[in-house]
Amino acid sequence: MSKPRSKRISEEIRKIVSEVIRNDIKDPRVSKMATITQVETTRDLRYATIYVSVFDTDDMKEKTIEGLNRAKGFVRRAIGDKLDVRYTPEPIFKLDETIENAIHLSKLIRDAQPAESEEVEEIEEDEENEDENEE
Repeated sequence: MSKPRSKRISEEIRKIVSEVIRNDIKDPRVSKMATITQVETTRDLRYATIYVSVFDTDDMKEKTIEGLNRAKGFVRRAIGDKLDVRYTPEPIFKLDETIENAIHLSKLIRDAQPAESEEVEEIEEDEENEDENEE
Protein backbone atom coordinates (compact mmCIF):
# COMPACT_ATOMS: atom_id res chain seq x y z
CA MET A 1 0.00 0.00 0.00
CA SER A 2 1.28 3.43 -0.84
CA LYS A 3 2.05 5.96 1.88
CA PRO A 4 -0.10 8.76 0.40
CA ARG A 5 -3.17 6.50 0.49
CA SER A 6 -2.40 5.45 4.05
CA LYS A 7 -2.03 9.11 5.07
CA ARG A 8 -5.35 10.02 3.43
CA ILE A 9 -7.11 7.17 5.21
CA SER A 10 -5.50 8.12 8.53
CA GLU A 11 -6.66 11.71 8.10
CA GLU A 12 -10.21 10.57 7.28
CA ILE A 13 -10.22 8.35 10.37
CA ARG A 14 -9.05 11.34 12.45
CA LYS A 15 -11.96 13.44 11.14
CA ILE A 16 -14.51 10.67 11.70
CA VAL A 17 -13.36 9.87 15.24
CA SER A 18 -13.23 13.57 16.15
CA GLU A 19 -16.80 13.97 15.01
CA VAL A 20 -17.91 10.83 16.87
CA ILE A 21 -16.29 12.00 20.11
CA ARG A 22 -17.77 15.47 19.78
CA ASN A 23 -21.31 14.46 18.78
CA ASP A 24 -22.09 10.81 19.46
CA ILE A 25 -20.26 9.47 22.51
CA LYS A 26 -22.33 10.22 25.61
CA ASP A 27 -19.98 8.58 28.13
CA PRO A 28 -19.36 11.06 30.98
CA ARG A 29 -15.80 9.74 31.33
CA VAL A 30 -14.87 11.16 27.93
CA SER A 31 -13.72 14.75 28.42
CA LYS A 32 -15.10 17.51 26.22
CA MET A 33 -11.50 18.76 26.06
CA ALA A 34 -10.38 15.66 24.13
CA THR A 35 -8.77 16.19 20.74
CA ILE A 36 -7.55 13.67 18.18
CA THR A 37 -4.02 14.81 17.35
CA GLN A 38 -2.87 12.03 15.05
CA VAL A 39 -3.86 8.68 13.59
CA GLU A 40 -1.42 6.05 12.40
CA THR A 41 -2.68 3.02 10.51
CA THR A 42 -0.83 -0.22 9.96
CA ARG A 43 0.15 -1.08 6.40
CA ASP A 44 -2.65 -3.64 6.11
CA LEU A 45 -5.19 -1.14 7.59
CA ARG A 46 -6.22 -3.62 10.31
CA TYR A 47 -5.32 -1.32 13.19
CA ALA A 48 -5.46 2.44 13.71
CA THR A 49 -3.52 3.95 16.58
CA ILE A 50 -5.43 7.06 17.58
CA TYR A 51 -3.55 9.62 19.66
CA VAL A 52 -5.81 11.61 21.96
CA SER A 53 -4.79 14.82 23.70
CA VAL A 54 -6.85 15.76 26.74
CA PHE A 55 -6.38 19.22 28.23
CA ASP A 56 -7.70 18.34 31.67
CA THR A 57 -6.58 16.78 34.96
CA ASP A 58 -4.50 13.59 34.99
CA ASP A 59 -7.45 11.68 36.43
CA MET A 60 -9.72 12.89 33.63
CA LYS A 61 -7.11 11.91 31.02
CA GLU A 62 -7.12 8.33 32.27
CA LYS A 63 -10.91 8.26 32.43
CA THR A 64 -11.15 9.62 28.88
CA ILE A 65 -8.91 6.87 27.50
CA GLU A 66 -10.87 4.30 29.52
CA GLY A 67 -14.17 5.64 28.16
CA LEU A 68 -12.87 5.63 24.59
CA ASN A 69 -11.66 2.06 24.97
CA ARG A 70 -15.13 1.07 26.21
CA ALA A 71 -16.64 2.74 23.13
CA LYS A 72 -14.14 1.10 20.78
CA GLY A 73 -16.80 -1.00 19.01
CA PHE A 74 -19.03 2.03 18.53
CA VAL A 75 -16.13 4.04 17.09
CA ARG A 76 -15.11 1.18 14.80
CA ARG A 77 -18.67 0.88 13.47
CA ALA A 78 -18.74 4.63 12.78
CA ILE A 79 -15.44 4.38 10.90
CA GLY A 80 -16.80 1.43 8.88
CA ASP A 81 -20.00 3.29 8.01
CA LYS A 82 -18.20 6.37 6.72
CA LEU A 83 -15.02 4.86 5.24
CA ASP A 84 -15.10 2.55 2.25
CA VAL A 85 -12.26 0.09 2.83
CA ARG A 86 -12.15 -3.70 2.78
CA TYR A 87 -11.32 -3.99 6.49
CA THR A 88 -12.41 -1.52 9.10
CA PRO A 89 -9.38 -0.75 11.28
CA GLU A 90 -9.59 -1.58 14.96
CA PRO A 91 -9.02 1.62 16.95
CA ILE A 92 -6.28 1.66 19.58
CA PHE A 93 -6.47 4.78 21.76
CA LYS A 94 -3.29 6.25 23.25
CA LEU A 95 -2.82 9.36 25.32
CA ASP A 96 -0.81 12.04 23.50
CA GLU A 97 0.92 14.45 25.85
CA THR A 98 3.01 16.34 23.28
CA ILE A 99 0.86 19.47 23.58
CA GLU A 100 1.18 19.53 27.38
CA ASN A 101 4.93 18.97 27.05
CA ALA A 102 5.21 21.83 24.54
CA ILE A 103 3.26 24.15 26.86
CA HIS A 104 5.51 23.16 29.76
CA LEU A 105 8.67 23.82 27.72
CA SER A 106 7.33 27.17 26.53
CA LYS A 107 6.63 28.13 30.13
CA LEU A 108 10.15 27.15 31.16
CA ILE A 109 11.62 29.22 28.35
CA ARG A 110 9.40 32.18 29.17
CA ASP A 111 10.36 31.96 32.85
CA ALA A 112 14.05 31.90 31.95
CA GLN A 113 13.87 34.94 29.64
CA PRO A 114 12.96 37.64 32.22
CA ALA A 115 16.05 36.77 34.24
CA GLU A 116 18.16 37.36 31.13
CA SER A 117 16.41 40.62 30.29
CA GLU A 118 16.94 41.89 33.85
CA GLU A 119 20.66 41.21 33.47
CA VAL A 120 20.70 43.15 30.20
CA GLU A 121 18.91 46.07 31.86
CA GLU A 122 21.44 46.07 34.71
CA ILE A 123 24.33 46.12 32.23
CA GLU A 124 22.72 48.97 30.28
CA GLU A 125 22.20 50.94 33.51
CA ASP A 126 25.82 50.37 34.48
CA GLU A 127 26.97 51.62 31.07
CA GLU A 128 24.78 54.72 31.39
CA ASN A 129 26.21 55.43 34.84
CA GLU A 130 29.75 55.07 33.51
CA ASP A 131 28.96 57.46 30.64
CA GLU A 132 27.57 60.05 33.10
CA ASN A 133 30.63 59.69 35.33
CA GLU A 134 32.98 60.30 32.38
CA GLU A 135 31.27 63.60 31.48
